[in-house]
Amino acid sequence: MELDISSQINAFNEFFTTIHKNRINELLLVYPTKKSLMVDYQELEKFDPELADALVKAPDVIIEAAKEAITQLNLTLPTGQLFTPNIRFCNVPCEETLIEEIGSKDINELVAFKCVVTKRAEIMHRVKLAVYKCQLCDAEVRIIVGKNFSPPKRCDSCKKYALKQEEEESTFTDIQRAEAQELLERTKGGAPAAHIELLLEDDLVNKIAPGDNIEISGILRLRPPLKTRQKQELVYSRYVEANNVTSLKRDFEEIEITKEDERRINELAKNPEVGTTIMRSIAPSIYGHTEVKKAIALQLFGGTKGKIMRGGASIRDTIHILLIGDPGIAKSRFLQSVSEIAPKSIYVSGKSVSGAGLTVAAEKDELGEGGWTLKAGALVLASGGSAQIDEFDKIDDEDRASLHEAMETGSISVAKAGIVATFKTKTAILAAANPKYGRFDQTKNLSDQFDVPPTLLSRFDLIFPIVDVLDEEKDAKLAQHILDTHMNINQDYDDAIDRDLLRKYISYARRKILPKLTLDASGKIKDFYIDLRRKSKDAGSVAITPRYLEGLVRLAEANAKMRLCKTVDVEDAEMAISLFNYVMSQIMTDKETGAFDVDVVATGKPKSEREKLQKADTILDIIRDHLRKNDTADVEQVISDAKSYDIDDKTAKKIIAELLRRGVVYEKEYGHIRIVGE
Repeated sequence: MELDISSQINAFNEFFTTIHKNRINELLLVYPTKKSLMVDYQELEKFDPELADALVKAPDVIIEAAKEAITQLNLTLPTGQLFTPNIRFCNVPCEETLIEEIGSKDINELVAFKCVVTKRAEIMHRVKLAVYKCQLCDAEVRIIVGKNFSPPKRCDSCKKYALKQEEEESTFTDIQRAEAQELLERTKGGAPAAHIELLLEDDLVNKIAPGDNIEISGILRLRPPLKTRQKQELVYSRYVEANNVTSLKRDFEEIEITKEDERRINELAKNPEVGTTIMRSIAPSIYGHTEVKKAIALQLFGGTKGKIMRGGASIRDTIHILLIGDPGIAKSRFLQSVSEIAPKSIYVSGKSVSGAGLTVAAEKDELGEGGWTLKAGALVLASGGSAQIDEFDKIDDEDRASLHEAMETGSISVAKAGIVATFKTKTAILAAANPKYGRFDQTKNLSDQFDVPPTLLSRFDLIFPIVDVLDEEKDAKLAQHILDTHMNINQDYDDAIDRDLLRKYISYARRKILPKLTLDASGKIKDFYIDLRRKSKDAGSVAITPRYLEGLVRLAEANAKMRLCKTVDVEDAEMAISLFNYVMSQIMTDKETGAFDVDVVATGKPKSEREKLQKADTILDIIRDHLRKNDTADVEQVISDAKSYDIDDKTAKKIIAELLRRGVVYEKEYGHIRIVGE
């Protein structure tokens, strides 16, 4: 028996011709590129509360009434095609609903909840309009496929069982299965996160990806029980037939900014001290560390995007920062503060992350046809945003190696399980690590104590060693700051920007401001680069490389964005240079010679160390020459021969003593040595 839905159709007719008229006209211009008409549930509730309640209790009936109301408007496109959009409802209340609370009371009703996507299968195709032809009398039957569809077997004309489906003439629609789970922050203490299967149809297909936080509204359906050989148990599994999907975790570029927000943002930018204010707004609970906060602020703004080299290769605009420091001095707090500000960010930690988890994993597809699928990892999911990697030094070497390409080119090339693909990873990385021996030794080069491969270190634009220095006055201020925080005493945060406004400010700058280098700023950076290279030539070391020159440009552009300025001026270049100089003075300085040396990071050893190693290799070569002619090498003779290689007697004796101590050579008899194992 068919329900009488004429009253609902009339209500929707009035709703569409009054409140939603503009949206229908907008959709008409882009249909069928966009196929869905978005209906705001809150607006529908204001217009007709009973209709909104009926939508929740009997969504199939109400959605059918809405579609019929659109059809009755007789809207046609210039091509003559009939206007039949999908009706999708957004802003359905979902704040209180948890997946684990959705039960049998909700079957065939409209449910809405927030979740995170864990899996997504390949697209499949379902028949929308089935066409059957009789093999005997050529009669044709056209049937719209609904949810309780059963295929006809008997021909109405000749009454014979000779119907066969004509696949070529049937109409298909795209469908896709996905799986979602409860948002981790909403799970009840100790309870596992509840899962639910989703079914996406038509233009919702490929709208979500694993890792996306989404808000979903749909109809709870039951899947018929599987028939086993022995018996059929009447136990049904469930899934949600999605009506609408809204992404919750958005890029900075996707944040909605109103006219009022824009006015407040421009008001903020007029303040000449806006850079300092933004810096104070990042991790305000952490005392000091001005340079680190400044660098993190610049990272959030990023360089000018969309720049392309000759030949078509894109230039990286993301800024990568590494914090290496003694334990217990708020490195993780810095990472968490960025995670809270950036709308699209992922926080991962050391031993709990693998190379596949950071980049891309291949796994069996249980939702589709059982083939292999690629599952996006943290850096891919955070593309367009920020990734925070804590305990960076605890990640296995082979897992860390997967970061090289992601950090430099902003993409990951994958060849796994017969699938070859490239994923975007335009992700700004903020990493934190501990020194090699747990705490820094102030008497040695700090760079010798980094437990991160030099090849990876050189890809970071800025590396900050955070050293726990014993200073009574500073310690007293820090202690007071921490205690005041615990006592809830209002500290001097008056000029700190509200987090929501800061997020919108950064979003506005990233979206609207694309600063270009001026000749003055370019000249300033060029002079700094050439001057450092000249000093390097005199010292016989390399103080700066072209990779760091690009990093300086990115930092200067980010500083211009922070001021909402469309040109990179001299003050921006000076800010970038001062930050780089700070990092160089901390880690790129050879303690023995006092000279700047970028190879401290690039090779892990300063020039003075490398020269010692080269001299030791020369002494070993001299010893080998002697051993070819004699059974042992005379120490005095070796020292004498070393003079021709510009190694004085004192240095040669020191090197031989060191080789003996390390067990590389041994003394066969007094004054005569041999190499171990040769």
